[in-house]
Amino acid sequence: MEQLHFTIRIDAPVHAVWSTMLDASTYRDWTRAFHEGSHYVGSWAEGSTIRFLAPGEDASHSGLVATVVENRPDEFISLEIHGAVSRGIDDTTSAHARRFAGAHEDYSFSESDGVTTLVVTVDTDEEFTAMFAADWPRALAELAEERAATAD
Repeated sequence: MEQLHFTIRIDAPVHAVWSTMLDASTYRDWTRAFHEGSHYVGSWAEGSTIRFLAPGEDASHSGLVATVVENRPDEFISLEIHGAVSRGIDDTTSAHARRFAGAHEDYSFSESDGVTTLVVTVDTDEEFTAMFAADWPRALAELAEERAATAD
């Protein structure tokens, strides 16, 4: 697996960025850069299972299934991917699903003078490197725009 890093500075306090990134009501907005209709099912609580899903052509949902390994509010989240979700069913045993197993996705947040730096670290199969290299910067730009649009 290859590890990719993406960084953005957002002119907002860390808690505001954290909330905009993870709240179900705004998550769909910034993740449309990956796939229109992207969403999650589950909880960001440490130890919880969470599924990252997008609608498929046949109205079923596909994506990834993960565990929240660590959650330090306003600081850090670490996810471990266990496999895929195909047509709404968790798949951790197929060759396709095993390509994701053990991958991590981490979000690190820090704030200085009211500006939040967000660093995303993603383990990925080589097949998806180009896609993530294109999509993550767009998604983070959407996150910054969403944060600006919902500023208190």
